[in-house]
Amino acid sequence: MANVVNPRVEILASNGIESIPKEYVRPQEELESIGDVFEEEKCDKGPQLPTIDLHGLDSCDKQVREKCHEELIKAAKEWGVMHLVNHGISDELIDRVKMAGKTFFDQPMEEKEKYANDQASGNVQGYGSKLANNASDQLEWQDYFFHCVFPEEKSDIWPKVPTDYTPATSEYAKQLRGLTSKILSALSLGLGLEQDRLEKEVGGMEDLLLQLKINYYPKCPQPELALGVEAHTDVSALTFILHNMVPGLQLFYEGKWVTAKCVPNSIIMHIGDTIEILSNGKYKSILHRGLVNKEKVRISWAVFCEPPKEKIVLKPLPETVSEAEPPRFPPRTFAQHIMHKLFRKGDDSGEEK
Repeated sequence: MANVVNPRVEILASNGIESIPKEYVRPQEELESIGDVFEEEKCDKGPQLPTIDLHGLDSCDKQVREKCHEELIKAAKEWGVMHLVNHGISDELIDRVKMAGKTFFDQPMEEKEKYANDQASGNVQGYGSKLANNASDQLEWQDYFFHCVFPEEKSDIWPKVPTDYTPATSEYAKQLRGLTSKILSALSLGLGLEQDRLEKEVGGMEDLLLQLKINYYPKCPQPELALGVEAHTDVSALTFILHNMVPGLQLFYEGKWVTAKCVPNSIIMHIGDTIEILSNGKYKSILHRGLVNKEKVRISWAVFCEPPKEKIVLKPLPETVSEAEPPRFPPRTFAQHIMHKLFRKGDDSGEEK
């Protein structure tokens, strides 16, 4: 078992503390924008995250299919994030995935620690808490479990408890991989490309990895001072998120933080940096963050669809570039893009991600 550097947030929360350690307190300029997530989720004023009905995604009726594509492409260009409904993955399977993840986190701490990762040595797969990687040593109010879920043979860390964890999560990953191909196909057509183009550009069936991160946000005694996840964009091609219907996700849209509603039976989908780069910024990778609260534990299941780290050079596709729209992103491998973002942390100036 790896040495645990930071105390697990779950332990801090269960100790009955009334004030959070200073490492979890956000800077003053951020605190001004952190409100009560339950109140904000009820608010119907202002822009709302789009909901896209995927029922017609692969319809035999050309008009129905094209209408679905248009709505998906519009949301990808304007928001870069959306609720997906009628996505084809059964409620029963999603409930099993959620129950399995919750049961894992409900275990005693010593059971979870058997899966502890060792971030210091570069091993991020497994059970962990956020290590400070910025100048102010800031921490996030979350513990997590992170591992590769597709292709299944590329992951060697599947929890043994509960027994349904592997069957449910593995089946969900397979179905999500199928949905990923359909979404990438629609997004390719939206750029005027062959429908299998984006799929190839991110690694195809062979090399695109699906990585699952189950985020566990314990109740927080001072939610107005902390964040579950600090503001960031996803490096992935696409990210798919389930949650336990406790609000927390916020999107930075048109200069304001917008709180995502809890939409039953939906999967939240983000366009990640990888697709933003390939599309030369036509599809958006939106800045987002996670709030916490003092009343309910929040759990989310984020699946990141990631291209291979070194095999592909990410850059705007030639068809997305013109004299009027020169390339907005320099060529980088996925690994170089991740390092670039880490070292530019806190510097959000300019357009380049």
